[in-house]
Amino acid sequence: MTTNTSDAPAPAATPTPTPPAPAPEPYRGTDGTPSRLRDLHPGWFASVMGTAILAVATYLNPGNLTPTLSAAHWFADALAILAYALGAVLAVAYAIRWVGHREAAVADLHHPVFGAMHATLPGGLLVLAVMTSVVGPELFPASAVTALVAVLAALGSTLALVFAVAFAMTLFVGEPPEVSVNGGWFIPPVVTVIIPMALTPLVPHVSAGYARLLLALGYAAYGMGFMLFLMVLGLLHDRLVLHPLPPARLAPTVWIGLGPVAVAALAVLALARAGHGVFGAAAPAVTLLSQLFGTGLWGFGLWWLAIAITMLVRYLRAGGLPFHLGWWAFTFPLGAYTVATMTLARAWQTTTLEVAAVALWAMLVGFWVAVAVRTAAATKNGRIWQR
Repeated sequence: MTTNTSDAPAPAATPTPTPPAPAPEPYRGTDGTPSRLRDLHPGWFASVMGTAILAVATYLNPGNLTPTLSAAHWFADALAILAYALGAVLAVAYAIRWVGHREAAVADLHHPVFGAMHATLPGGLLVLAVMTSVVGPELFPASAVTALVAVLAALGSTLALVFAVAFAMTLFVGEPPEVSVNGGWFIPPVVTVIIPMALTPLVPHVSAGYARLLLALGYAAYGMGFMLFLMVLGLLHDRLVLHPLPPARLAPTVWIGLGPVAVAALAVLALARAGHGVFGAAAPAVTLLSQLFGTGLWGFGLWWLAIAITMLVRYLRAGGLPFHLGWWAFTFPLGAYTVATMTLARAWQTTTLEVAAVALWAMLVGFWVAVAVRTAAATKNGRIWQR
């Protein structure tokens, strides 16, 4: 996720890149002044995704040590409350923009960089659903947790499909240049893969028939998102190989590729657990195959993380990264990979992966604090509203 795509130089020692299509000029009112709601950046909900996944990772108690359990839950509860507050405020702002400033919202949807960021809205709702299933029991009554998960999952899943199709159609009927391909295009696929993780907590609370339906829908959404991820992966790989590196402002989008990998590993494990009572005698085999597949994806994620870190260092050495709202791309993908690492560490019962999860969690906290502080400061001085 990023803002303006045309004003930052490429990293040193690389040919001068041809930047993606320029961002549309911010809309102005009749008096010539900008409007915060009309010009609202479509990627704001990434802050909800990043905060909510940090709450989940923290609640799972990195290191799995008993003495840290209470502190981990307390910290996770505080983060969850913050994520709910951010989600509520931003949901109202997004709704007002689409109702009152539809022309500006549609224009952003057709942009090759801003367009994919609209999927952070359903992404935020779905991650809030996942967070509620994990952290919610400490904050709400059991019945309220189930109801809230159901509402967030239904709304998030519906919007995820709408934006996935809408953004794809803008690419199909438009003529985006090859160099406009960026990691932000991973957002619609990763949001679709989150759907199973939002649906599976509901399986124990419905009848057997609805449980089978939820599982079927979960696997269908998984297949949809994972195949879209593979197609975008091929496009981005070719773009990085055949063209100069993107401008520095697009550097955070490289990290987004870690998200679909991590969520795909988590979702297949969640589906196997939720379907244990449905699969019958085949349940142990499904669980084992899911664990093996998830571990294989985790391995690819390890390579992607190394690539993302290496490229980030390259950009920093070439002059640094200007701060913008797109920095939230550093949080959710890394958070999802941290949760996947913890989940697999406990599935394989290996201390090495648990230690790796602690290191990833520490990195995640560092990124989240840095981005949150910069976002708060930029919001206070008004720079965050500049595209």
